Amino acid sequence: MTIEAKTLEATIDIAAAPEQVWPLVADLPGMASRSPQVVRSFQRGDGDVGTTTLNINRSGWKVWPTRSKVIRADAPREFAFRVKDNKTIWSYSLEALPDGGTRVTHRRAAPDGLAPVSARLQDLMMGGLERFDEELLSGMNATLRTIKADAER
Repeated sequence: MTIEAKTLEATIDIAAAPEQVWPLVADLPGMASRSPQVVRSFQRGDGDVGTTTLNINRSGWKVWPTRSKVIRADAPREFAFRVKDNKTIWSYSLEALPDGGTRVTHRRAAPDGLAPVSARLQDLMMGGLERFDEELLSGMNATLRTIKADAER
């Protein structure tokens, strides 16, 4: 049994070429400095498809691990990984803009539904699926703002 989860999406325009933005979105260990939820990521592999990570996440006093695997790495267009623990797919799509900048879309999808144990934990520990989705979306926007600031330096 799986639980339906809505797709979350955030977008930002960055005044830097996709080739400059790509290293920031594809740097999983570096996400600890860009995402308000990621504390640390331990990467095994070179960042291409098949690379795995062990991630430590935090929300307030709650800390939990997740495991992920890179499923798409099409530089400088798309980077995606699947979180094994809850079956979600997190991705970044980069679109070149006519002015030389990049539109970055950050997405969380659950095409196969959310793992029941993850849904139950979100309900018990995170204030419910809807509230946690709001927190995730807020974090996605914060991550994009940090990527933008880093890319535009």
